[in-house]
Amino acid sequence: MESFFPSPFPGVTGRERLLTALAHREPDRIPLDLGSTQVTGIHVIAYQKLRQALGLPAVKAQPYDSIQGLAIPDEDLIARLGVDVRGMNPLNSHNWKVIETEIQDEKSGELYWSYHDEWGITHRKPRPDGLYFSLWQAPLDKPELTSQDILNHAWPRMDDPQRIAGLREKAEAYRAAGYAVVLKDPFAGIFEMAQRIVGMENLLMMMASDAALAGVLFDRLTELKLGFWDMALPRLGDVVDVISLADDYGTQVSQIISPRMFRQQIKPKWQAVFDRVRTLAPHARRFFHSCGNVRPLIPDFIEIGVEILNPVHIRATGMEPAALKRDFGDVLSFWGGAVDTQGVLPYGTPQEVRDDVKRNLEALAPGGGYVFNTVHNIQADVPVENIMAMYEALLGRTL
Repeated sequence: MESFFPSPFPGVTGRERLLTALAHREPDRIPLDLGSTQVTGIHVIAYQKLRQALGLPAVKAQPYDSIQGLAIPDEDLIARLGVDVRGMNPLNSHNWKVIETEIQDEKSGELYWSYHDEWGITHRKPRPDGLYFSLWQAPLDKPELTSQDILNHAWPRMDDPQRIAGLREKAEAYRAAGYAVVLKDPFAGIFEMAQRIVGMENLLMMMASDAALAGVLFDRLTELKLGFWDMALPRLGDVVDVISLADDYGTQVSQIISPRMFRQQIKPKWQAVFDRVRTLAPHARRFFHSCGNVRPLIPDFIEIGVEILNPVHIRATGMEPAALKRDFGDVLSFWGGAVDTQGVLPYGTPQEVRDDVKRNLEALAPGGGYVFNTVHNIQADVPVENIMAMYEALLGRTL
C-alpha cells in the first residue's frame, strides 16, 4: 500500500512505530490514530467533508458506532493520512441489530428515531437529521430497586463467540499490512454502564446510601466483562497489540464521584478485569479512556494496570499536558490530547488549531509515549479547514 505520509526511516511499519512509542522511545515520527476505537473517531458528516477536502471520492461511510454517528475510515483515507492503527469492534449494542423505529413525542409532537437495544435501554435521535442518539429510558430506573431486580434483568451474553466472528482474519490482514491492531471492549465501563441500566441519579444515590446494592450491579457488569475477555482473548490475544477499555469519571473541573468512593466501590472491579486481560494477553498494551479531570485517579489507574491514558482532556482542570508528562510520562503513554475539541477545533481559526497542536505535541511527544489523536471524537460541526490544519500541523506540510 502506497504511503502518503513519508517517513525519514523507510520501511518502518505503523505497528513498529506505535510499539516504539508505547515503549517510551521516540519513533521515526509520532504515530497517528483515527477511528480505531469509539473514542478516537470521527462523525460521519465530518468524515465526508474531510474526504471531499482531500479529493477522495464520495462513499457511503460504514458505521463504527451508530449511537455516536461515527464512521469507519476507508482504506484510501487511512493511507492518505498515514494512520498507523486499525481497530476491531466486536458486535455490540452500538453496531449490531440497531433497528430504528419512528416515534412522535406525546407532549411536543416532535418526531424521533427510537432504538431499543440488547440491554433494554431505549435511545432517541431527532428525526430526520439528528446527529446521534441519546439515552431516553434506563431499563431499571425505578425507586424501589432490589438485588433480585438486578439479578433477574435480561442481561445480554457477552461470551457469545458470534461477537468476534471474523475478527481474527481482519486482525491478521491488518498485521500483514503493517498496522497495529486495537481490540475494544464490547460495552461501556462498569460505572458508566451501571448509570445506563438504573439511571445516573439512582446510581449515585445508591452508591451513597446502599453500597451493597450498587455492588450487586457492579459485580454483574464485571462478570460480563470477564466473560467476554475469557471468550475473546484465547482466540484473538496473539494478534492484538492494544486492548481498549473505558469508564468516565471526570467532569470539566472535578470528578463525578469522589476518589474515595471510586477506590472503595469500583477500583476492585476494574482490578479484576485488568488482571484477567493481563493474564490472557500479557503482551498487549492496556488502554483506558476516562474523560475530564481524572488527575486524582491517575495513580489508581496505574496501580490496576493502565498503561495508556486517553483522551488527555487538556481543557479540564488538572489535565495540563506538560504536568501530566512530567509526573506520569515515565509509566504512562498518552493517546490523544493533540488539540482541544471543545473550543479550538470547532470554533478556532486554522492557525489557532495549528498553534494548539504544536503546543500540545511539544508537551506530550518528547521521549515517546505519545499517539496523535484529538480529545475524543471529531464532531459533525467541525470546519473541515480546521481538521486539515490539525493534520497538516502533524505532517509539517500541506495536504
